[in-house]
Amino acid sequence: MSKSLLIVESPAKARTIKKYLGARFDVKASVGHVKDLPKKELGIDFDGERFEPHYVTIRGKGKVLGELKKAAQYADVVYLAPDPDREGEAIAWHIAAELGRSNEVYRVLFHEITPQAIRTAIEHPLSIDEDKVNAQQTRRILDRLVGYKISPLLWQTVRRGLSAGRVQSVAVRLICDREAEIRAFEPQEYWSIEALLAAGEPPLFTARLHAVEGKKAEVKNAEEARIIADESAGECFTVAACEQKKRQRRPQPPFITSKLQQEAARKLGFSARKTMLIAQQLYEGVELGDAGPTGLITYMRTDSVRVADVALDDCRAYIDRRFGAEYVPAKAARYRNKNAAQDAHEAIRPTSMDLEPDGLANYLDRDQLRLYRLIWSRFVASQMTPARYYQTTVDIAAGPRYTYRAVGRRLLFDGFLALYEEGVDGAAADDKDTILPPLEEGDILKLESLDQKQHFTQPPPRFTESSLVKELEEKGIGRPSTYAAILSTIQDRGYAELRERKFYPTDLGELVTGMLVKSFADILDVSFTAQMEEKLDRVEEGKQDWQTLLRDFYGPFMQRVEEALPAMREAKRQEQETEEICEKCGARMVIKWGRNGKFLACPNYPECRNTRNLDENGQPAPTDELTAEERDKLGVCPECGSPLTVRTGRFGRFIACSRYPECRYTRSIGTGIPCPEEGCDGEIVQKTSKKGKTFYACSRYPTCNYALWDRPYPLTCPLCGHPFLVEKASRNRAGYLRCPRKGCGYKAELPERREG
Repeated sequence: MSKSLLIVESPAKARTIKKYLGARFDVKASVGHVKDLPKKELGIDFDGERFEPHYVTIRGKGKVLGELKKAAQYADVVYLAPDPDREGEAIAWHIAAELGRSNEVYRVLFHEITPQAIRTAIEHPLSIDEDKVNAQQTRRILDRLVGYKISPLLWQTVRRGLSAGRVQSVAVRLICDREAEIRAFEPQEYWSIEALLAAGEPPLFTARLHAVEGKKAEVKNAEEARIIADESAGECFTVAACEQKKRQRRPQPPFITSKLQQEAARKLGFSARKTMLIAQQLYEGVELGDAGPTGLITYMRTDSVRVADVALDDCRAYIDRRFGAEYVPAKAARYRNKNAAQDAHEAIRPTSMDLEPDGLANYLDRDQLRLYRLIWSRFVASQMTPARYYQTTVDIAAGPRYTYRAVGRRLLFDGFLALYEEGVDGAAADDKDTILPPLEEGDILKLESLDQKQHFTQPPPRFTESSLVKELEEKGIGRPSTYAAILSTIQDRGYAELRERKFYPTDLGELVTGMLVKSFADILDVSFTAQMEEKLDRVEEGKQDWQTLLRDFYGPFMQRVEEALPAMREAKRQEQETEEICEKCGARMVIKWGRNGKFLACPNYPECRNTRNLDENGQPAPTDELTAEERDKLGVCPECGSPLTVRTGRFGRFIACSRYPECRYTRSIGTGIPCPEEGCDGEIVQKTSKKGKTFYACSRYPTCNYALWDRPYPLTCPLCGHPFLVEKASRNRAGYLRCPRKGCGYKAELPERREG
């Protein structure tokens, strides 16, 4: 019996497809890419006309290729089925070249892992799309050129191990530019005035000052607010206009990749990387008991909102069964793609309306179920009727000068909101009705109270993962498949960090960005990067020659590389003068950049070598200079007899020999509290973790592993006799003492801080 070989990317997908194809097919996995440019060299030759990439087998993939070649020898037909995108096309191209077969090798595309989709793909095999392969090669070569030519400049001017990226560096620039906006922002004071009013019927309602003498109200200070409030209080409040309208709110389209990442960040708290990892699992197949591995969603890397007709019909039938006919619109909703969207794939949707989330709760883990429910709800809601509201806008005259406005909303029909509502960045969704009493033009209202509130304008918010993905998408930077990698890379490289789910640029990120912007303004230009993405799309469509695109980029780029080193060195040398006075020579200290970030240094170097660290807020850290009494307490170095001193290093303050570097003796700063472990004669000392967080541990480490996060306090617990208490604080209580022994529970007020 003849046998066919089908090659996919992942083992999970291979298991799912094998279940559908049976014994006639051998299904193997390449486990991602099998060949790439070499890691330790550029791997690209250029003779002035053509760029020739030199691909090598990825380390560890030799065995995989051997197994694929062996399986191909026993197959009459080979179907190459990596993911249906540029990267997948390149994988298929490399595998085909390695197999060395000139006939009976076909490309097949699966947009969902279902029996029908797989059968249809195999019945309609394709050839490898050379244009899509060339688009992938072009992107890979561009990224390699930028990384391999710019990164060494950073090694020479900042430190070794740094990297630059064609897209990642632009993402870091967006974060740095936003931080600069926040620092430069000057809050402006303004005031709002709200009137609590009563009509002939309840309820009471609130109207806000809207206009002064027909112009938009702008109340800038407390005095203006007081005058307006005093004058309004003496006026008659009369309904000047009452407008009532029925409004509709339509559902959002089903998810594309970027919107899925944004919504999963808002509603589930997932990183972009986590979202894509779980979506990949749902796409490739999850074990569903007796049903075996089953693909639950369509391909998760897409920027198209198109949905197949059969899926629309199934969804509408499900809505009718579940919610009723009034929730099914007369026609299926069909959403339009943006101009730049590639329509090769459908939107992200469930593969079957029979696979409801509640029915899969016993088979999916918590995060898989949450993401699947999000995808399911968004897709079903996209085909439901709009929500309908009754909105009332009332303008209220307070004498001839002032106009107050009240807006009421009443939900008439929930429509798609019965199932799903899109999240909002930085604010909760306003899904509550605001009820106004019956009002008509000319009605006289009773003023119950006037409330004046002070406000300040706010700077633009820092990016979250959700809003940064949205910004990248709107500006055309990168593509859906790259967003998760971009967000991970900029953190892994130390250029930005997430704090309370917001991106902050690091000192390193700001330094590198400033240097790159000065020397490679176009590479870090948002519009230039977006235009390059459009050109890559044109290569994929066969409308742009990929070698011409590379040549047009290469010449000007290499010229800037040659000119960049002096400018980047100059950028690093720039020093910022501060108000801090050098305690050794009296000069004004300057901010410099070192291996561990920014620090204060005396400008009279090398005559004066005084330096001071900056804390996490950029403020000067306490000096390490000691008084004579403090030096006496430290004593002398046990190795050479020289006086000990306090120094500050990468992980905080520590005690060291004053003869460094001749003598390298160091120890942590002690608390004077003995280690509570039985038989241990160590002392509890202060330490700093790699992430900069202070903790306390035994000085005998690694012999003794005792450690705790809370600062020890030299007071014996009166309940259980533990040799010390620890300092604690909570949201609802100021600093206090607590016994660290599990089960004791003793608490006490914190005395005034001890000296020393």
